[in-house]
Amino acid sequence: MNIEHKPLIISVAPNGAYKTKQDHAAVPITATEIASTAAACVEAGASMIHLHVRNTNGSHSLDPDHYRAAIAAVEQAVGDKLSIQVTSEAAGIYKAEQQIAAIRTLAPRSVSIALREIIPTDDNRSVAAEFLLWLSQQKTLPQYILYDANDVMRYRSLVTEGIIPDTPHWVLFVLGRYSEGQQSDPNQLQPFLTASKGIKVPWAVCAFGKTELDCVLAATEQGGHVRVGFENNIYLQNGQIAKGNTELIKQVAKGAAKANYELADADDFRQIFSGWG
Repeated sequence: MNIEHKPLIISVAPNGAYKTKQDHAAVPITATEIASTAAACVEAGASMIHLHVRNTNGSHSLDPDHYRAAIAAVEQAVGDKLSIQVTSEAAGIYKAEQQIAAIRTLAPRSVSIALREIIPTDDNRSVAAEFLLWLSQQKTLPQYILYDANDVMRYRSLVTEGIIPDTPHWVLFVLGRYSEGQQSDPNQLQPFLTASKGIKVPWAVCAFGKTELDCVLAATEQGGHVRVGFENNIYLQNGQIAKGNTELIKQVAKGAAKANYELADADDFRQIFSGWG
C-alpha cells in the first residue's frame, strides 16, 4: 500500500447490525434518527456514512424500501455533503443470493461487501463475478471487507483472476472482530499491511473495542483512511462512554490535525474514486 496522508477520509458507522438503544441511547435506529446523526457527523468531519437499516422490530434488514427511506432522509438532511454507503452484511440472516438480490434491487451509489459472505466458497464464484461486474457497470463503488491476512490474499487472487473488476473500489481492514472480547490492538494492523504490500487501491481501518482510536490513528500513519462509530465501539480514548458518534469522529479529527492531515469532504471523497460514490 502506498502511504498517502491527504486528504483523510473519516467514515462513520453509527449503528451497525446489532446495537440497540439498550446498548446506547444515541444509537440511531429510525430513518429520522439516522438523518439527524448524519448531519451532526458531517459537521464533526465525516465524509462518508456506512449505513445499516432495521426492520420495524429493530432487527437488521437489507430491505430496499427501508434503505430508500433512510437514504432519502439523509439526503434531505445533508444534501450531497456525505457519501452514503449501504451495507450488504448478512448478520446471520441473509444468504449470498439474498444479499446480491437486495443490492441489485436497490442499485446504490456505494456498498460494502464482505468477501467471506458474497463468495463463501468457489461454488458461487461465477454468480459473484457477474454481480461485481454489474456493480462496475452501474458505477456503484464497492468496499471489500477483509478480516485477516488470508482475506487479503484471497482479495488479491480475485483481482488477478478478474472476479473483482479493475474499476474504482477500496478495502476495509477490520481489527478485533475475532479477538477475545472483540478488543482490537494496533499491532493487528501489520499482518494486513504485509499481505497487501503492492496493492494500490485506497484502504481504511475499523477497530472493535475501546482501543478504536489508537488503531485507526496507527492506520493513518501508514496512509490509511478510517472508520469509527457505534457499530464497533462506544468508548472514548479516556475510557468514558461517548455521548454520540460525533465524539468519536472529533477524536480522529483532532489526531489528524496534530499530524497536519487534511480531512476529506464528500467532494474529495468522490474525487479519490473518480466520481464514484
